Amino acid sequence: MTQVFLGLGSNIDRERLLTAGLDALSELLGELRCSPVFESRPVGIKSGNFYNLVVSANTDLPLHELDRRLKFIEADNGRYAPERKGLPLDIDVLLYDDLAGSFDGLVLPRAEILKNAFVLWPLALLAPQEIHPGTGQSFAELWREASIDQVLWPVPFQWRGAELTPAELRQAFPAAL
Repeated sequence: MTQVFLGLGSNIDRERLLTAGLDALSELLGELRCSPVFESRPVGIKSGNFYNLVVSANTDLPLHELDRRLKFIEADNGRYAPERKGLPLDIDVLLYDDLAGSFDGLVLPRAEILKNAFVLWPLALLAPQEIHPGTGQSFAELWREASIDQVLWPVPFQWRGAELTPAELRQAFPAAL
């Protein structure tokens, strides 16, 4: 079995689409470990705020089959609809075990891990001791040393009756105005 980390994001109908994405991923991969959910201002596009989180799971799917199935989940949730507005559901493979390099167009570990706070912070909370295959540092270390100029904050989010974002985290980092 291979451990994978996936980044999820949505900027329209965020709660419904992230829940649908989590449900589909659970059906595909089985047990999921989920980070807290964060709201962030958009980066690089003009849109509404995003909700983002990172999940971890184990899979026996080869990398390209996993990526292909993730594209189907995105498509089922409106990602590629011609009339879509915003980004309904985005699911990216961040890490596939400790693979590093280019694999038929997939570059791992995904560069966004080190560039975007909405990826690195949830990853650091979900898997603080895991090592980034490219830097040799833990995700907790990378987050402590990061100087990423992005605005994000933890938000309440329930999936299958469980609160993914602890109240203590929300209180420590209140919503940006």
